[in-house]
Parts: sequence; C-alpha cells; structure tokens
Amino acid sequence: MMAFFANLFGYLLNFIYNIIGNYGVSIIIFCIIIKVVMLPISIKQQKTMKKSAKMQQKMKEIQFKYKNDPEKLNQETIRLYKEENMSPFSGCFSAIIQLVLLLSIFYLVQSPLTYMKKIDTGSIDKYKTIVKEELATESSYPEIDIIRNINEIKKIDREDIKSEEIDNMQINMEFLGLDLSKVPSKNTSDWKVFILPVIYVIISFITMKITMSTQKTKIKKQENKVVDEEGKEQENKEDMMDAMNQVNKNMSMIFPIMYLTVALLAPLGLALYWLVNSILMLLERLLLDKIIKEEEN
Repeated sequence: MMAFFANLFGYLLNFIYNIIGNYGVSIIIFCIIIKVVMLPISIKQQKTMKKSAKMQQKMKEIQFKYKNDPEKLNQETIRLYKEENMSPFSGCFSAIIQLVLLLSIFYLVQSPLTYMKKIDTGSIDKYKTIVKEELATESSYPEIDIIRNINEIKKIDREDIKSEEIDNMQINMEFLGLDLSKVPSKNTSDWKVFILPVIYVIISFITMKITMSTQKTKIKKQENKVVDEEGKEQENKEDMMDAMNQVNKNMSMIFPIMYLTVALLAPLGLALYWLVNSILMLLERLLLDKIIKEEEN
C-alpha cells in the first residue's frame, strides 16, 4: 500500500520538479500542496478535539457518579459518546494518516528514480551494479548512490552505459549549500548534514510544548466542582483526558524521537520534508485554533 501512495506522490513531486528544477524547493512546494489537500481533514480533526475537550465535564460527572459501578459507568460512557456523535478512537484517524504519509514519503525519498522519475527496474538494477562494481559504493539507498555519482558514471567507459538513461536519472539535489542525497550517519565528518535534523527536532519540541500547554489549559478550565449523590460539593483534582487526547499526547512525544532516528539514517531530502511539514503543521494548528475560537464566539 505504501508503494502505491509513494507512486502517486511521485507523479506530483516530479511534476513540480520539472517546473522548478530543484529537488529541495520541489519538496517544499510538495509539502504545501499536501497540507492544503489535507486541510479539510485537519479542520475536522481540530473541531473534534475542541468537542472532545467540552465533553470532559460530562465525563467527570459520569465517572464520579458511577465510580462504584463499573458496568453502569461503561454504559453511560458509551451513551455519552453516541449522544455527542463521537468515537473514543477519533484521534487514531489522524495518527494513521500521519503514519501512511510518513512511510509513503520515506519510500519516495529513498527511491526517487522508481517513484519520482519512473525509471524502469531493469535500468535501475543495471546502474546499481555499475556503481557497486566500478565505484565500489554500496549502501542502503542504491538509487541515491546512482544520483550522487552521476558524473562519475558518465566517465566510465562501458557499452551498457547510455547517456540518455543517465540524463533521465539526474536530479538536482543541491539546496542552500546542502546535498540532499547525503545520509547523516554516513557523512559524520560533514557538520552540515546535521543542520536539518537538529532544526527539525527543535521545531518538533516547540510544537509538542505548545500542544501540551494548550491541552493543559483546556483541562484546567474544565476542572469544576462535581456534586456527589448527597449534594455535597467536592473539588475534582484529577487531570483527565479522553482517549483521543491521550493518543495525540503520546504521538506528539513518540514521533519526534522516531523521526530523528530515521532522519539520521535517511537521505537529507526526508529530513527536509519532515522539517517543512512540522513548520506547516504548527502554523496550521495555531491558525485553525484561532479560526475555530472565532466561530464559537
């Protein structure tokens, strides 16, 4: 399935590249287009989060009222979600989409000749062998190796090397002084390869901090007094979150660590995609939050 989406995204990325002529700039424009296409889902997700936050008070009342009756508590919880037309797993939808995008883009970036340039497998395999035999180069990203060594391949005197094929495989991966074909873990002597991963981590933690701070503020505002069965008031001290918010919280902490690990092992083109996507996601979240607040008022 990931290969299918990588192939679709490849058409879009190649179309942009044919106009722009620069891989890095093409990735940035690609990110913006994907974010715009996904905007309706993002708006729905943001509204779901808002709606879920408002359900917290009702959830607290149910949990307090039926704290000694687990079966009734479960029934009333299900009833509340039905009344509000909500699902406890609504937040998982966004996480699944992010995972699909992550894996699809990873496929695309690690194999741009296959998914972006649509070079046939036979030609790619031939040049993989040439790079391995003639240049003694072998890594986890053979297609990236071909692109990086295009000029060296042209110098090799072999009948099976065709200039037309080589020209079709050429991709301009120079971006602001960075070679997006480089893999940080394989080029530790070049400090510039760590710029994108480091900036990405900083942006990710800023996003996470803003998200967690926003959620904490919402919860504190909803920590009202709950009335027990005898009519006595009791202060509810527990910071409770529904399943969706908990999933989002966990993902906001897991994804940056996972992305950083992969970014150090993958070509810089992938790190650039994640960085731009993170910045756009942060701006989108802040903008949608403001728009939704104005609609509520």
